[in-house]
Amino acid sequence: MDLRTLTYIVVGLTFALYMGIAVWARAGSTKEFYVAGGGINPVANGMATAADWMSAASFISMAGMIAFMGYGGSVFLMGWTGGFVVLAMLLAPYLRKYGKFTVPEFIGDRFYSRTARIVAVICLIICSVTYVIGQMKGIGVAFSRFLEVSYELGLLIGMCIVFFYAVLGGMKGITYTQIAQYCVLILAYTIPAIFISLNLTGNPLPQLGLGSTLSGTDVYLLDRLDQVVTELGFAEYTTQVRLSTTNMFAYTLSLMIGTAGLPHVIIRFFTVPKVKDARSSAGWALVFIAILYTTAPAVAGMARLNLINTIEPASGQNLEYESRPQWFKNWEKTGLLQFEDKNGDGLVQYNANPETNEMVKVDNDIMVLANPEIARLPNWVIALVAAGGLAAALSTAAGLLLAISSAISHDLLKGVFTPQINEKQELLASRIAMALAIIGAGYLGYNPPDFAAGTVALAFGLAASSIFPALMMGIFSKTINKEGAIAGMIAGITVTLLYVFQHKGIMFVADTAFLGDMSANWFLGIEPNAFGAVGAVVNFAVAFAVSRVTKAPPQEVQELVEHIRVPTGVVEAHDH
Repeated sequence: MDLRTLTYIVVGLTFALYMGIAVWARAGSTKEFYVAGGGINPVANGMATAADWMSAASFISMAGMIAFMGYGGSVFLMGWTGGFVVLAMLLAPYLRKYGKFTVPEFIGDRFYSRTARIVAVICLIICSVTYVIGQMKGIGVAFSRFLEVSYELGLLIGMCIVFFYAVLGGMKGITYTQIAQYCVLILAYTIPAIFISLNLTGNPLPQLGLGSTLSGTDVYLLDRLDQVVTELGFAEYTTQVRLSTTNMFAYTLSLMIGTAGLPHVIIRFFTVPKVKDARSSAGWALVFIAILYTTAPAVAGMARLNLINTIEPASGQNLEYESRPQWFKNWEKTGLLQFEDKNGDGLVQYNANPETNEMVKVDNDIMVLANPEIARLPNWVIALVAAGGLAAALSTAAGLLLAISSAISHDLLKGVFTPQINEKQELLASRIAMALAIIGAGYLGYNPPDFAAGTVALAFGLAASSIFPALMMGIFSKTINKEGAIAGMIAGITVTLLYVFQHKGIMFVADTAFLGDMSANWFLGIEPNAFGAVGAVVNFAVAFAVSRVTKAPPQEVQELVEHIRVPTGVVEAHDH
């Protein structure tokens, strides 16, 4: 069976599964729509959280970034997984004990201010929209390559799928759908990795294969990879630092606290029955995430080695362009792989010298999707990878869209502007907000404002600089008042956005970058995508400074902080 037909069948079956689950798990109340009724098993919630968390960036992009950044790419592994430890220890159980539906609702109550709640909603929407655009674009790219349809049609199909199960099922439908999506994406990620590890090293475990010797030799895989990349003029794979140690520290910290501040992940912990279950489900999520994240370095290293061995054969003879393999031709059609015969000899020259390098574009994002083709794996494995990439993008897009819609319907309409609406009206408003959010995200996916690689990291930086400090201070400090919290959130996200926009352009349009994307203009050598850590420091500093010169929080608010921190008196999620 040809690849296109097989891909249609595999992807079609997974989509039928998602839709069937959405019909079965249709939300009938606001509690089911926002927090799936509050009765999800911690193991199931951990699996759903893992799928919600592991977006197209984790599935498609992360291994590609590590493949070309080498050791420097470890910032993504350490930051994104370390953030879950912070979330499990410092945020999830306390927020679950508080028992409300959304992050802005907690911030509004803790800081006794409608304004604080509105500011939190704005920050949430900015973070989530930044994040969701990448997911919608990933859906379109994956469809256009594997289903051989246009990018626009691929994105439209993805929008319709998300619309069906997210609008119909809310958090209840999304939760059970994400459990299925996790199973699909983890199989799609690990099965090709096992095949490739066996081919290269004879070891079926990719995690061990990365540190093993190549089959039939006594040369370690990483030693061979270091040798081939340095021979081509690239930096040594195992020691390549991401710009500087300071920058790597800031990048890791930004991703870590951004993880703990992402609203679409936090609301997952309101879906379990008890506080203990919130911490437990965070632990299970980390286990399920670790399966992919410990496999990613192996996928990255093996993909880079396979790519170079294909373009620069071990015999020392360069690849003839006319004899290039089929995977090369397939990805050339997408524009993500480009060759330019600069010397006219018909051979592919690939090296680190821009003047002689004829592989003028090797996009990071193709590495995971092209890896099974490069390794000449069976078509059913390639089709499974396509389904996995789509599952990763769809699961996170649904979670983000739910966070946006709940912020609009529950926090703005019900919480601020029209508190008199009943549950049926609020549920209708939630579904309308969700539909509008999908349409808006789809529009931005069709017309992305020149988003560069690392946009997802920027979303984490925005969450790190705005939402995370407010939650931490709300839980652990009795002295932070509403003025301090509001000023801190505004200062943190403003500083981060200004820093990013001045280097990458307003709304990422390069022509408006008035300082240019030049390291000479970077604060302490920290790149824009890592600046969320600095924004968080600004948030904390401003909040504490303003709180010291303004009126202390009311006594009942200080008692609320004490109640949240003490592990007694647990309540169910409030049903409004």
